[in-house]
Amino acid sequence: MRAAALYGILGPLSLSLAMTALLATPATGRPLAAPPARPAAAVAAGPPAAAAVTAAAPAWSASFGSPASAVLASPALAVPRGGAAEARGVVTAARRAAARGISFGHCPGSEELSASVRCGTVSVPLDYARPHGKHIRLTVSRVRASGPKARRQGALVYNPGGPGASGMTFPEYAAEDAFHKTAAVYDFVGYAPRGVGRSAPVSCRRPAAFAKTPTSSPQHPSAAYLRAMRARARTYARGCLRRTGKALRHISTLNNARDLDVLRAALGEKRLTFVGASYGTYYGAVYATLFPRHVRRMVFDSVVNPGPWQIWYRNNLDQSLAFERRWADWRRWAARHHAVYHLGKTPARVLAAYRKAAHRLARKPARGRVGTGELQDAFVRAGYNDAYWDPSARALAAYLRGDPRPLIALAASESGDAESEENGNAVYTAVECNDAPWPRAWASWHRENAALARRAPFETWDNVAMNLPCAYWPLGHDTPMDVTARPGLPPVLLLAAERDAATPYAGAKALWRRLPGASLVTERKAGTHGLWGGPNDCVNRKVDTYLLTGKTPGRTAFCAPRPAPEPEPGPAAVPDSGKQPALPGVPGGSGAPGMP
Repeated sequence: MRAAALYGILGPLSLSLAMTALLATPATGRPLAAPPARPAAAVAAGPPAAAAVTAAAPAWSASFGSPASAVLASPALAVPRGGAAEARGVVTAARRAAARGISFGHCPGSEELSASVRCGTVSVPLDYARPHGKHIRLTVSRVRASGPKARRQGALVYNPGGPGASGMTFPEYAAEDAFHKTAAVYDFVGYAPRGVGRSAPVSCRRPAAFAKTPTSSPQHPSAAYLRAMRARARTYARGCLRRTGKALRHISTLNNARDLDVLRAALGEKRLTFVGASYGTYYGAVYATLFPRHVRRMVFDSVVNPGPWQIWYRNNLDQSLAFERRWADWRRWAARHHAVYHLGKTPARVLAAYRKAAHRLARKPARGRVGTGELQDAFVRAGYNDAYWDPSARALAAYLRGDPRPLIALAASESGDAESEENGNAVYTAVECNDAPWPRAWASWHRENAALARRAPFETWDNVAMNLPCAYWPLGHDTPMDVTARPGLPPVLLLAAERDAATPYAGAKALWRRLPGASLVTERKAGTHGLWGGPNDCVNRKVDTYLLTGKTPGRTAFCAPRPAPEPEPGPAAVPDSGKQPALPGVPGGSGAPGMP
């Protein structure tokens, strides 16, 4: 799955799932974390999209339990086969973390955080089955609650998704108006999950090679292109093991959930208050299943479908279908504003304008930097967030008139981003490949995706390129957990937009059904990925009420959509949340091994 930059580029704090990469950002207009980049060429795979592509669920259903924790001891429950040692390891690691705490001090300059933010580290086992063996350090950031000490409710931990995104910048959002109520009573805590940033970083390819542009992304690839895609995916998978070693096997959702419990203990919290966006909703749900009695409050923003048979191959198929629908939404919008953009009075004519630009870029990339791969990535961002609709339309119109500068500003990768983009993509690949089984035969990938591409050509093959390394993954894989409500789990809050492409709405309903005490807040007729902190006051009020009081709005609640985007009176600026919205996989986009 591929993810969009933080939830809401200009919107909420969420992450998108990305089978294109899953990542989101607070809806403030500033990025929460940079998403993994998609290898220059390619195609990416993304989060669950629609229910149109279905398959019988495999006959697995892991039974996970809830290991006791250091700060809050609870009886050990059943754990998946082979997981008892890891359960004991979490208890051991959490006890140590609770005793040591986290020593917060000035943040390294490389984090580029304001002076009010403090940073520290927490030690976690590389392998929870061997808690006394090798440990790695996860970086943590914090801003203390701004209100009176007597009103403090503890730490609020945030994860923006990815996989592969860092939440280290989350404490910066405490200063935003949209979060002032929660920031008054909670410490805002962010962290970089294992493998990300300075948290024992992993790598699969030389950053300079990974970020090389321009790249190619045909919606109707030739047989030769597909052969090259397979060869690059195989090489990329081998590169992951060569550059990172067998430690790569421990980059997984299960370990992310275990790390979260150790972080909880290190912060001195008996129970965890957590907001997860996009992919963060999945490992938050895994955490809730493993450690139900350690949960205080949880908000899942832009929800991944947690069905064991969906992780991750099926979710990517669904995501491709959902992006096609969202792409159609943008074309209809651009056609309604033909008087401004002159891209065509009908969605079909707008599509023709896009294809004309793609044809030109295939022959001659703009300034040698923007090819069809970068064009695709730029317009995938419009599927993540409405804030990209006007800049995308203006950039396309200007390019067709002979001025490539707005398109280059929107789509070209930034120099200096290569290392973080490559790292994010490596983590994305490791988590998705380690979490679950994937088809090993190319015939299976080709058959299903060729059929899907006839209905949804916009993103299908890019999603394949992003995830195809999993067909050649040289390490083993886990069994996806059967997420469910265990005894002791309090009510949780789910947020979802009906037309979200990165994490299709069906996924939110699927998790809602699995957690009978959960409350689902739906933003009607909206598609921006990530809701909390965005322009929808109805959604924000419900989140504030829940985080401040624990009260949910009932089993279901609905909010009217945010206002539709309006053309800007002049040239539109690229949204602050980044021109390369967290789409793990490309230098700015999808995240698949690049195709020159």
